[in-house]
Amino acid sequence: MAKSQEPRSTIIMTDHWADLLTTKRGLDTLYDAVPPLESVRLRSFHLSWRGPTIIARVDLPTYPDNPLREWFERDHDTLQIHVQFLAMDELIVRGWIPSSAVDFSFSRLDRRRLLTRITGAGLEVSFTCSDSLGVGHISSFRSLASRPEGEGRSFLQPLDARRFSALPETFESTYYERV
Repeated sequence: MAKSQEPRSTIIMTDHWADLLTTKRGLDTLYDAVPPLESVRLRSFHLSWRGPTIIARVDLPTYPDNPLREWFERDHDTLQIHVQFLAMDELIVRGWIPSSAVDFSFSRLDRRRLLTRITGAGLEVSFTCSDSLGVGHISSFRSLASRPEGEGRSFLQPLDARRFSALPETFESTYYERV
């Protein structure tokens, strides 16, 4: 069945991305104000046929105002989260420069949908998705060029904290395919 070519009703969003989360999973206790998804480091994004879904793993641009005591004692300076976009459609990906900063932008569409754009130097990603976002696998670590990415990581969710002390390998589907 062919997709309708009717024009979409697009309204630029004024809400904060965190207002679209089904649950904040502790972000609201870590931050006095959750930072925008601007100038974030996009570490990876995982595509899954279930949903279909995209899960973006990003380092937030600022460290929490109220970090856990353990994180403070371990001199952590970076907070990483997974953001889940459900019912993804119309995916376009152009380019990829792994360490460059990116911005996420959202535009509301009809039928509780969003047009999501991820842009940065050498990267353009766009897709439509549900207007309900998920967040999970919140972790904290010290970013040092000499330290491997996953070493010395602490996790906010108790299950992640029991299972991992470092960033899991990419084949760990329970970490990369779900939030």
